[in-house]
Amino acid sequence: MESKEIKKRILGKSGLEITSISLGLWAIGGDGFGKTDDQNSLDTIDAALDAGINFFDTADVYGMGHSEYLLGQAMENRREKFIIASKIGWINFDSENQSTVYTSVEKVIEAVETALGHLKTEYIDLLQSHINFKDPTMEIMLEGFQRMQEQGKIRAYGVSTSDFEYFKEFNSDNKCSSLQIDYSILNRTPENDFFPYCLENNIGVLVRGPIAMGILTGKFDQNTKFGDKDFRVAWTDDSERREIFLKDLKKVEKLRAFCVKKTLAQFALQFSISNPAVTAVIPGAKTVEQLNENVQAAYISQLTMEELDKIDKITQPGGGRKIWPA
Repeated sequence: MESKEIKKRILGKSGLEITSISLGLWAIGGDGFGKTDDQNSLDTIDAALDAGINFFDTADVYGMGHSEYLLGQAMENRREKFIIASKIGWINFDSENQSTVYTSVEKVIEAVETALGHLKTEYIDLLQSHINFKDPTMEIMLEGFQRMQEQGKIRAYGVSTSDFEYFKEFNSDNKCSSLQIDYSILNRTPENDFFPYCLENNIGVLVRGPIAMGILTGKFDQNTKFGDKDFRVAWTDDSERREIFLKDLKKVEKLRAFCVKKTLAQFALQFSISNPAVTAVIPGAKTVEQLNENVQAAYISQLTMEELDKIDKITQPGGGRKIWPA
């Protein structure tokens, strides 16, 4: 793809200037969205660079380090072209890729060192706490992050969470640079409290799930089947989640009706980017074709007030649903 200029924004108090449309690398880990091909993944990262993207988001848990490994391979001899973010905390992997528990600051530091090894780099631009429902003590995580920042191993740190009280506590010393959160036309809950708080406290917002894990591409219907290695299989196998999935499909059909001169996915990306609290969206892509479609959302005409008003009639501002945990 011919290189074009994608608008860049400062990520909160980190000082990092990142592209408003960036690249999420969960899918290339190969353990969440079905079968992947490593060469396709590397080609997709190359295409992202060619398109002007400079920000790439991964995590230790994506493919048990495989996503980080591929990103490290892609960065070889051109580290300066990348601003990279990774996450630890969902599962802790030690130096031998064995799952352990965060019981000390040393465990946090070891997890960061393992990530640095996967990425083949001396520093991570943004390290994020990737919490789950058995989160380690916040004090341990924050102290580990701060020590690594002092050593120059990380440039800034943030958190990926959908728990507002946890988020505020994580930022109690006002040193949190970023929040990563699920936000889309179909899940507008962050508009209630997260986004106003981020604007007030100079915290950058990284939007994961801007196309709702593929629902907002318009390629799914009520007969869609997902593979066993695709976490979205729960949308069809679990009765409660299937009901939510079917309701979302009805909303997608209403959105499709006034999607003019842009794809539904591009329309969805532009919606998330248009929120003043949002620094960047980080949609995933497993192929160059998917990447190119996402990038075009930065160049085509932005959403009008009329289009935003129509969205409000389909999905209530501040409302929404979640079918995937934090």
